[in-house]
Formats: sequence, structure tokens, C-alpha cells
Amino acid sequence: ISSGNISQDILILQMHSVHWHINGKYEEKSNLMFWAKEIKIKLGILLQKPDSVGDIVIPYNEKPEKPAKTHKPSLDEALQWRDSLDKLLQNNYGLASFKSFLKSEFSEENLEFWIACEDYKKIKSPAKMAEKAKQIYEEFIQTEAPKEVNIDHFTKDITMKNLVEPSLSSFDMAQKRIHALMEKDSLPRFVRSEFYQELIK
Repeated sequence: ISSGNISQDILILQMHSVHWHINGKYEEKSNLMFWAKEIKIKLGILLQKPDSVGDIVIPYNEKPEKPAKTHKPSLDEALQWRDSLDKLLQNNYGLASFKSFLKSEFSEENLEFWIACEDYKKIKSPAKMAEKAKQIYEEFIQTEAPKEVNIDHFTKDITMKNLVEPSLSSFDMAQKRIHALMEKDSLPRFVRSEFYQELIK
């Protein structure tokens, strides 16, 4: 059972071993405790060391971007989504339709994680990056997170190591795994749904 925070999840992670597949062999790694502790320490340091006076005066509170105006896609545009998740995600109308479909199935966490990763990669301030990394970890990555995404142990372990020193690529591997999962599983279901069929009538 997860406590819902990094510090106590460290104790949970310590009780589990992770197997890495290296050169065709599995090797047990028991240093997950070390990486979890490093994440806690490094994120704490970054959050306490603002990189500008502005960060001292104004605490970070990410403002949601105003949604872009959407227009119904042409038939040709909509038909392209059947074979390309990227084209679907790049279209504001398509993204909104896809999200509505996933919500109807109570399976929107993968898309929300993908969007959170895209937003994360736009951050330039190290302090804000550390804050956003912590939010993403606690909401989507840690064991029994509110919107925990389905990634393998290897990917989760690599992601945790990346968070020791947060960078723009910290979530790249996890995001690619979730993208592949949506492409293989969610997109075909969306194409068969009423949400999509209404667009191509």
C-alpha cells in the first residue's frame, strides 16, 4: 500500500526487487531504495534553491494554458487519424475527441500523462521543472498513484533515476511506452467508437 508521498514510498520500494534485462540475462537490482532517496534529496534541494528573485517572491503555481480554438476537421484529416496517433494528438479537435472517448471508458490517465510530459518539456526554469517532475511522479508514476500509468518495472526504475537530476528528457522513456500503448490499444478502440464514426459520416 502506498502512502501517497515519496518519503514513505521509499520504504515500499525497498521491499521489492527489480529485474533488469541486460544482454539477454536478468539481473536483480536492489538499489531502488538508493534512487528513491536520491530523488527525494535532489528534488528537495532544487525546490529550495530558486534560480531567480522572481521565484522567491512568487511561488510557482502553474497556470493552465487557454485551450486553443478548435474547428471540426475535414474528412481527409479525420481519416488520417486511423493510422497515426501523432496526427490525432496534434489536432486540437482530435485530441479533445480522443480525451472525451477515454473519459467515457474511465481510462484517460495515459493521455493525461502524455500531455503532462509534453507540458513538462516546455519548462525552462530548473525550480519549476523540479516542481513539475514531483507532481508527475506523485500523480502518475509512484506505486498506487491516483492516476498510475501501466509501465514496466525497468521503465519505472530508469525514470526514477532520471529524476535524481531532472531534465527535459526525464520522462521520455515512460512517455514513449505510454504512447505505444495508446497507439496499440486505445486508438483502435477510438476509431471504432461513435466519437470517431460521427466525424467521418
